[in-house]
Amino acid sequence: MKLRHLERHLRSQGCQFFREGGAHSVWLNPANRKLASVPRHREIKEGTVLGICKQLEIARP
Repeated sequence: MKLRHLERHLRSQGCQFFREGGAHSVWLNPANRKLASVPRHREIKEGTVLGICKQLEIARP
């Protein structure tokens, strides 16, 4: 999945960008105060996408 599509999905689920890390961006789900690191690559593997959604407790894309 492309990074921009994942970011669009995260925003549509109510998540917010929290901060930048070295090679990752940290996203926050304010509804349950969960954090997840999102790698800044053009393509993100499907397993990684599912793990991020599971950490944030949101629906899968």
